Amino acid sequence: MSDTPVASILVADRRRRRFAVLVEGSLGVLDAKTAVALLRYAPGSVAVLLDRATAGRTAQDVLGFGGAVPIVATLEEAMAQRPDALLVGIAPVGGRLPAEWRAVLLEALDRGLDVWAGLHSFLADDPELGARARQRGRALVDLRAVPDELPVAQARVREVAAHVVLTVGSDCNVGKMTAAWEIHRALEASGTRSAFVATGQTGILLAGRGLAVDRVIADFVAGAAEALVLDAAKDHDVVVVEGQGSLLHPGYAGVTLGLLHGALPHAMVLCHQASRERIRHGDVAIPPLSELVRRYEDALEPLRAGRVVAVALNTFDLSPEAARRAIDAAARATGLPAADPVRDGGESLAAAVLAARATGAVGNPGAGADRQGAVP
Repeated sequence: MSDTPVASILVADRRRRRFAVLVEGSLGVLDAKTAVALLRYAPGSVAVLLDRATAGRTAQDVLGFGGAVPIVATLEEAMAQRPDALLVGIAPVGGRLPAEWRAVLLEALDRGLDVWAGLHSFLADDPELGARARQRGRALVDLRAVPDELPVAQARVREVAAHVVLTVGSDCNVGKMTAAWEIHRALEASGTRSAFVATGQTGILLAGRGLAVDRVIADFVAGAAEALVLDAAKDHDVVVVEGQGSLLHPGYAGVTLGLLHGALPHAMVLCHQASRERIRHGDVAIPPLSELVRRYEDALEPLRAGRVVAVALNTFDLSPEAARRAIDAAARATGLPAADPVRDGGESLAAAVLAARATGAVGNPGAGADRQGAVP
């Protein structure tokens, strides 16, 4: 295999799209992650939401943001908003297409819409959808598609000059992508040459490029992450990598560890939903944040003595007063800067990243790294 880093998958025309976003029965911050990210960061891409349970209302009514984007019950109603593509806006457990949605996707093709999805069950591999798309001259876009050939990781990220940051989490759906995006935007606003590395379907949709590491064969997850970072580091000073899963998660910890060992971050930002005490889809208690900091640093240390430098709290379900108390408690518990990047913006988290970069207090194990201080 060539030493050239694997190029990111390009989704060049997202910014020109007006999506009808299918979120049937799942329009919420935790379950409709893809729809929520577009509404928050690329609202011009969303023409209309499809959800019978909340039809007749707006995104602002249901979510508290998203403005006047209407919610309708049927695709026929959605067409009045002049979408040019249908997007599956949720990420169900297991990433499979719900059987009851098939008719909607076929109808979308019949109505002249392309269909986009970030599922594990690829639209292009579905005989019925593929035949209908060819018949109607429409495109099927699978955001989770990955290259056939990917490298095995060789810890080459240790050779780059760029400062690598990875968001890590207590669980899935706690805001790792959001924190990474907000930090990246704050770094750019400060004049830092920052790159956002998308590793999941929602990040890919926002950034227009990336690679869904949870679709990669296990042997190559770290290699895929390494290739993405090497590619981004060529012309950027800070590379912010979107995290996936959690070391605690019974189903997805393997992806988390592969991403950790491939990206080899100098700095990590720990993400957590303040009100969550157990893994959402697994009977596992979430330990104190200070213990999570230690676990992530220990998991990384054999390859790089990276540090958790800040805590990003998701407080969407708390009052402003309760959110502030939770943020202050997280800062006290860990001794690290803490913020909710949605409520507060990413500036303080970005400042923590830049402060860690300035100290140079990380290095490569076996090359004089001191866990408690700066690397010689």
